[in-house]
Amino acid sequence: MKYDEDADVLTVFVKEEGKLAYAEEVGDMVVHVDEKGKPLFLEILRASEIVPLIVRVLAKGEVAVH
Repeated sequence: MKYDEDADVLTVFVKEEGKLAYAEEVGDMVVHVDEKGKPLFLEILRASEIVPLIVRVLAKGEVAVH
């Protein structure tokens, strides 16, 4: 993971290798995908607002993570 404080973006790396084919914005996230359709990394926009919200929801058990 890497956080850019100036841009308020948290980058979460999913794979270490692969060639970027395209990126798709989904709400406050940008998913960067390889040529096989597999995610390479995610960018969480407005991370200082979004990440604490995700943590609170997970802590309450409102969403299951598999």
